[in-house]
Parts: sequence; C-alpha cells; structure tokens
Amino acid sequence: MIGFPLLLIPLAIYNIIVLLMPGVSFADPLLRLTLVSGAEWAVTLSDLLLVLGILMLLLEVFKGARPGAKYLTDHLLSLILFAAAAAEFVLWPKFGTSTYFLLVLLALTDFLSGVVLRAQRGMRVAQGAGA
Repeated sequence: MIGFPLLLIPLAIYNIIVLLMPGVSFADPLLRLTLVSGAEWAVTLSDLLLVLGILMLLLEVFKGARPGAKYLTDHLLSLILFAAAAAEFVLWPKFGTSTYFLLVLLALTDFLSGVVLRAQRGMRVAQGAGA
C-alpha cells in the first residue's frame, strides 16, 4: 500500500468509463432505494465513484498519519495524480463534469492533508527535541 495513491482507483475507473465505454452515462440511476420517509433515492454511477473517492481519501489520511510512513514518495505521487487529473479536467471536454471536478478536489485534499500531517509531525519532533 505504501507508495500507491489510492485515489488513483476512482480516477482510473472514471477514465476507463469515459474513454472505453462512451455509451455509459454517469447520471442514469443504477438502483433506486425507497427510504423510510417514503422518498425514492436514485443512486447513480457518479454517486458511487464519489463515495469510493471519499473512502480512498480516508484511507490515504490514515496511511499518511501512521508513524514511519514514506512521506516523500506518498506526497510526490499524490501531487502527480492531482496534476494529471486537473490537466484532464481542464483540457479534455469529456472530463469537464462536476463528478470529475470533485474527484480532482479529493486528490488535492489528499496532497494537502499529507503536507499538513508532515508539517505537524515536524513541529512535534522539533518541540520534543527542545524539551
């Protein structure tokens, strides 16, 4: 798991669907659930990709927060993933959707959370050395 950006998974799935399955719609309901209130909730492919992205971000934060994590590798790969995803969003019309924008935002959050975790760890080490 070290050195592999987990947010690559939902971004890769999005790329596969857009590039290899042009007939698939992200907005069509995959299933409909009736809630206790009686409202019907239509779950789309877009919703599932965002849920997967959020879960992968959570795992990335856990991975980066543990002691002895490989910071440089994880930060560099997260930055490359964010840059590539942002370039796709800006340059290719098929990727200019709200779903993909939110996935790019999750990639940015992954990178920035890694930087903050590293900065916090450095501050704790510096404070411990002075005591």
